[in-house]
Amino acid sequence: MLKLALAVFRKDLRLALRGAGLVQSMLLGLLLVFLFSLSQKTGETVPGQTAAAIFWLSSAFSQTLVFNMLFSFEEANGARTGLLLSPCPVTGIFLGKAMAGLVLILAAQLLFFPAVIVFLGQSPVGDAAGGAVMLVLGDLGLVALGSLLGALSQGQTARESLLSLLVFPLLAPLLLAAIRVFAALFGDAGENSLSWLQFAAAFDAIFWALSLLLFRFVYTGDD
Repeated sequence: MLKLALAVFRKDLRLALRGAGLVQSMLLGLLLVFLFSLSQKTGETVPGQTAAAIFWLSSAFSQTLVFNMLFSFEEANGARTGLLLSPCPVTGIFLGKAMAGLVLILAAQLLFFPAVIVFLGQSPVGDAAGGAVMLVLGDLGLVALGSLLGALSQGQTARESLLSLLVFPLLAPLLLAAIRVFAALFGDAGENSLSWLQFAAAFDAIFWALSLLLFRFVYTGDD
């Protein structure tokens, strides 16, 4: 399983870096940050919570494009059957896609974070350690649900493609926790980061377990 996961990870990362999918996901997030900055009056300070929300919304949009791209690699040339016929658990495919998605989302966030600081006038003056932990926990949650979303979105009919929309409401609790912690990072007072970090960790544990359990049925179409 580990060999399959690493093979899928290397293959997906190589294809993603060759194509324009990663650039598109980065540009979409940067465009969201830039457009929101244009809505502010000259000299007006953007609240930390608002800046945090823009950062994580950009990350969520990037997640959608990244995982649709990763799962489209096999659909474009009919290679999904080959993956499913490999003598390894389907979980290896999930882990490989998840690792590739995590790297690509982090790469996009390396642009989003300085963009939020520059265009929205933020300063990371709060709990940097808590912000770093939340970044990891938030991305792990995005990756778990993104892998399921990507697998759902590769159906051959509009009905199957629209099933991926059911995943978005599930992200709301994780995004709320991430926004609260990043608001404290950007200087908003009164946030208990520890409780939100614990909430995000519990969210990740639950949805990673569910994703590992359900991915085989989603990706193979088994009943």
